[in-house]
This record gives sequence, structure tokens and C-alpha cells, in this order.
Amino acid sequence: MIDGIGIDVVDIERFKSSLERTPGLLEKLFTSNERTKPIHSLAARFAAKEALAKALSAGKGLSWHEAEVVNLENGKPVFLFRGEIADLVDGADVHLSLSHDAGIASAMVIVERT
Repeated sequence: MIDGIGIDVVDIERFKSSLERTPGLLEKLFTSNERTKPIHSLAARFAAKEALAKALSAGKGLSWHEAEVVNLENGKPVFLFRGEIADLVDGADVHLSLSHDAGIASAMVIVERT
């Protein structure tokens, strides 16, 4: 049964400007592994975390580092959960899709519980 759906869209150039303008934002939003990615991937990961919060109806206050986006060997993006977000997910299947094209990064998250 689908428990939640979230989607988010990010303008890549605007996101890049925000990172350049705000010292410490990169470290606040992303894990050390995520910070090695190019800007289009960072924007997609930010969209993924926003979409996840929407799908979980989590609201404010969750740590950005508690949901890390990694790619499997086949390239498929998945979340690694820690802390409070891991408790909210509580064994649910979380499906993630990322895309970036024409200056836009997007993510869709579906939370499915059996």
C-alpha cells in the first residue's frame, strides 16, 4: 500500500548560486560522500531529500544527513537512512527516481508499506 508520495523540482543554476552565496550550506545539506558529486547531482539529491520529507509528511526539523542518496552499481539511486528518518521509514520500501535536464533537477519518492 502506498503510504506517501513526494516530488520536488530544483533550478540547478539557482541552487548553485545559493550554495555559493551561503557559506556552510553544502556541509549542512550533504554528507561528505554526496559533496563529491557535480552540481546537477547535488541539486537532484536536494530534490530527493525534499521529496522524501513530503512523502513521509515529516515537516521541519529532520537532519539532512539522515537521508543520504547513493547509487547502486547499476546506477539506481537509493537512500541510506539513519537516525530519526530511519525511525520514520521503519522498514517501508522507499522508491526514488532522479532526473536532471534543461537546467532542472527533479526527484520523486514513493513510500510503500506492506
